[in-house]
Amino acid sequence: MPTSLQTPPWYVITGGPSAGKTTVIDLLSKHGYATTIEEARHYINLEAHLGITSTQARLGACAFQQNILNLQIGLEAQLDRSQTTFLDRAIPDSLAYYNFLNLEPEADELAAINSARYRKVFLLELLPLTPDYARTEDRDAQLALHALIFEVYRARKDEIVLVPVMSPAERVDFILHHLK
Repeated sequence: MPTSLQTPPWYVITGGPSAGKTTVIDLLSKHGYATTIEEARHYINLEAHLGITSTQARLGACAFQQNILNLQIGLEAQLDRSQTTFLDRAIPDSLAYYNFLNLEPEADELAAINSARYRKVFLLELLPLTPDYARTEDRDAQLALHALIFEVYRARKDEIVLVPVMSPAERVDFILHHLK
């Protein structure tokens, strides 16, 4: 793994569905930090503007995952490599979803996943599952995806900090305390 001098000051906020990632990201933004959006939800929203439901968008699982990964790759390519930024998921999260769906990423996708670099990964412990228009997983899928996300980042040898369940403000304080 590259040293922190080679790695941009980017911090991944991740976890399975309904871990509270976006709530934490929103609070970090209110603290003045640069943040990113969750590209999966963004993609589903883009499709909805075209009259395509979340269920319809997910029918082609491989294309769905490829589109999300490509959006994430594009997003991260535009980030300032010198600015502290919190990412609502990151490129490697896609590998967990590929694995969950028994899909094989293309060689260029795998190269992007393997070459992505982050200062730390904050894995938020799961909250009770609250499905919505974009989050359609059940409890078993939630648990499986959470475990797969952990395994993907662990296999990459990223530094992972487990963020326990606590209030959103306490989670933000915990994360900020563990930046260095």
